[in-house]
Amino acid sequence: MKNKAVFLDRDGVINEDYGFVHKIENFHIYPEVFPALKKLQKAGFKLLIVTNQSGIAVGYYTEEDFKKLTAYMLDVFKREGIIIDRVYYCPHHPEGIIPHLSIKCDCRKPESGMIKQGIKEFNIDPSLSFLIGDKENDIKAAHKEGIRAALVKTGQGMKYLENTEADFVGENILDVVENFILKNVPA
Repeated sequence: MKNKAVFLDRDGVINEDYGFVHKIENFHIYPEVFPALKKLQKAGFKLLIVTNQSGIAVGYYTEEDFKKLTAYMLDVFKREGIIIDRVYYCPHHPEGIIPHLSIKCDCRKPESGMIKQGIKEFNIDPSLSFLIGDKENDIKAAHKEGIRAALVKTGQGMKYLENTEADFVGENILDVVENFILKNVPA
């Protein structure tokens, strides 16, 4: 039997996005994230984070910095009883300064490589799955894999309201979970 998943962008959806977030002391999780993820977990969704981290390629921070922050985030969620099944990240950017990361890849959203990987690794049924993002590139990546996508107004979401292809626009992650995802998936 196939699984259902919610793919989550990180910056602007889970935490405040002020650009190239990479330090624990500057990592602020939106309060509505905890009840939202608990509801998704209770409803049987795999929770997969898919995040562009071009700050690695452009030299703002290292892969080690990203991994340290990720471990901290996962620990905060674990203490709240929330298990993130996997964190996928793209460290690439075509205009980066780190040579081996300065490439055009298939994982940087709007490409769907990270989502494809999650679908394969967790035996995900795209028709039962969703993505929550705050940028149009998130929405496009989800739609490439046949996944319904919601845009949140947190983070950078307000910039995309006029021309979004999102299937739903929510105030924040909790609004999306309660008024879109949980109303549109079979039990």
